[in-house]
Amino acid sequence: MAQLWGGRFTRETDKLVYNFNASIGFDKKFYKQDIEGSIAHVIMLEKQGILSKKEKDEIVKGLTGIRQDVENGILQITEEYEDIHSFVEANLIERIGEAGKKLHTGRSRNDQVALDMRLYTRTEVLAVDELLKELLETLLHMMEENTETYMPGFTHLQKAQPVTLAHHIGAYFEMFKRDRLRMRDIYGRMNYCPLGAGALAGTTYPLDRYYTASLLGFEAPTLNSMDSVSDRDYLIEFLSALSTIMMHLSRFCEEIIIWNSNEYRFVEIDDSYATGSSIMPQKKNPDIAELIRGKTGRVYGALTAILTTMKGLPLAYNKDMQEDKELTFDAIDTVKGCLALFEGMVRTMKFNQPVMEKSAMMGFTNATDAADYLVGKGVAFRDAHSIIGKLVLYCIDKKCSIDELSIEELKTISPVFEEDVYDKISLKTCVEKRLTFGAPGPEVMRRVIQMEKEYLAGDWYHEMEIPESLS
Repeated sequence: MAQLWGGRFTRETDKLVYNFNASIGFDKKFYKQDIEGSIAHVIMLEKQGILSKKEKDEIVKGLTGIRQDVENGILQITEEYEDIHSFVEANLIERIGEAGKKLHTGRSRNDQVALDMRLYTRTEVLAVDELLKELLETLLHMMEENTETYMPGFTHLQKAQPVTLAHHIGAYFEMFKRDRLRMRDIYGRMNYCPLGAGALAGTTYPLDRYYTASLLGFEAPTLNSMDSVSDRDYLIEFLSALSTIMMHLSRFCEEIIIWNSNEYRFVEIDDSYATGSSIMPQKKNPDIAELIRGKTGRVYGALTAILTTMKGLPLAYNKDMQEDKELTFDAIDTVKGCLALFEGMVRTMKFNQPVMEKSAMMGFTNATDAADYLVGKGVAFRDAHSIIGKLVLYCIDKKCSIDELSIEELKTISPVFEEDVYDKISLKTCVEKRLTFGAPGPEVMRRVIQMEKEYLAGDWYHEMEIPESLS
C-alpha cells in the first residue's frame, strides 16, 4: 500500500481501514489537476531558489510524462495507491529518483486537494455555463419562430389569458439566463488559489503564492491558510446553482409532459427522444423529460449531503471533507447530461400550432378582454365581469368559444355588444395590444429577442482563460 505518511507508524494500517480511508477510487479524476498544480508549484519553487533549475526541469518532465502515459492508457491509476497525490508522487520518484522526493516541499495534501478540487470545479463551472448558453441559443431560435404562435397562458394550471409560444419560452430563457449569472458569480468568488496554505498554518519556505496563483489562472492567493484548506462554500454554492438549474429543467419538462399528452397535443416529441411500451404498441412515452424531472432529486441530494457534512466541522481540515467529491462529481455529470439531452429534445420537438390556438380560444382566455371591451362601452367593470361570467357559462353549455357566438346571441347577454367585438377579442388583438415591456405583444417580444441576442453575443469568461498546460 503506497502511503506518504508511514514514518510515524510502527504497524501497517488494517486493510479495511485503509480501504475505508482511501480516496483513489474517485479522486483519480483529479490526475490532470494534481499534475498541473504540481508543475506550477515546482516552477515557483525554482523561481524562489528552493529547487535548482535542473531539479525543476526533471520534475516537470517526469510529471508531463506521467500525464501523457495516463492519457494514452500506458499507465493505470490503480488502488494500490491511497489517493491521486500518492499515485503521482510515487510514480514520479520511480521515474526520476531523488529529485522527485522534493516535489512535496512546502505543501500538504490538505492544500493540494483543496487546489485540485478548485481547479476541477472551476473547469466544470465553465462547462455547465457553455451548455446553458447552447440551450439559450436554441430557446432564442424557438422564440424568434413563434412570436405569433398563440396559446393559452396559465395560472393554477387553468387557462387564463392568451400569450404566444415565444413569450412562454421566454420565461424559461430568463430562468436559464439567471443560471448563467450564478455560474459567473461562483467562478468569481472561488477563483483564488489555496496552494501554499500547507496543512493549515502555511510554511516556513519562502513561497511566492501570488506567482503560483497567476500560473494557474487564479485572481490571487487565498488570504487565510486555515480557511484555504477547510472552505467548501464554493461547492455548496455550485451544488445550489446546479439544483436550481435542475429545478428549471424539471419545470419545463413537466410542461412538455403535459403538452405531449393526448389531452393537450401541443407538442410531439421526436422519436429519438421518446420510447415505446413493451406491451402497448400505441404508446410514445416522454421518458427523457420524465428522467430529467426525476434526476432533480438526485442533485438536490448532493446539496443536502454537503451541507450536512459541513455543518459541524471545526477548523481546519477534517477527513469528513473527503465526502465532498463523489456526490459533487455525480451531480455535475447529471446536470451536464440533462442539459445536453434537454437541448436536443426541445430542438427537435414539433409544436402543433392550430391545436394551441384552438385551446386558447376554447379556454376563454379572451374573457378579460371581453370584459374590457364592455368597460370601453361605458359598463362598470364589476358589471362587465358578471356579464362575461354569464357569457362563459352560455358558451360552456353550447360547447363553443366566445368568438363563435353570433352577434344576436351576444346581445341576448348584453345589448352593449356590437360587431366590432369580434376584432376586439380575437386572440391576435388580445396579444398584440399588450405592449408593455415584457408582455407577449409581438412588437415588444421582438425588442426583447434583440436584447437577448446581444446578451448571447458576449461571454463573461472571455478574459478568464485558464492555461491548458504549464509544461
